[in-house]
Amino acid sequence: MSRYDDIMDLQRPVSTKHTPMARIDRAAQFAPFQALSGFGATIIEEARLTSGRPELDENEKERLDRRIALLKEHLGSMPPVTLTVFTDDEKKSGGEISEKSFRVKKIDEAERTIVADDGTKVSLDDILGIDSDIFSRSPGI
Repeated sequence: MSRYDDIMDLQRPVSTKHTPMARIDRAAQFAPFQALSGFGATIIEEARLTSGRPELDENEKERLDRRIALLKEHLGSMPPVTLTVFTDDEKKSGGEISEKSFRVKKIDEAERTIVADDGTKVSLDDILGIDSDIFSRSPGI
């Protein structure tokens, strides 16, 4: 004989004041507790690598200037270009190097930007390289 025999066969009590909790809500009570919320995201962010901004030498800067001048001459045809661009990281020091391809609509010297046909603007100061078919027709560019 067990000391709980007197209650073993009783029905589970049902409250007359409260409706039963949904199973999904009951299960949520037993979900794992994360004492340091956001800690995992912080670790991932710290592990993300960025690179420093590359410095162009005088020859590379002159080459970019010649290519931008040639682009200005061909703006009427909206030449397609591929830019190698350095983008500063918003959360930590450094950034990343990426390529952007589009058709050039305008070169805004006042804002020092190249404007794409879709309205995207790229700062001339962030450009590390410019490639286009129009450069293959001009020797030394």
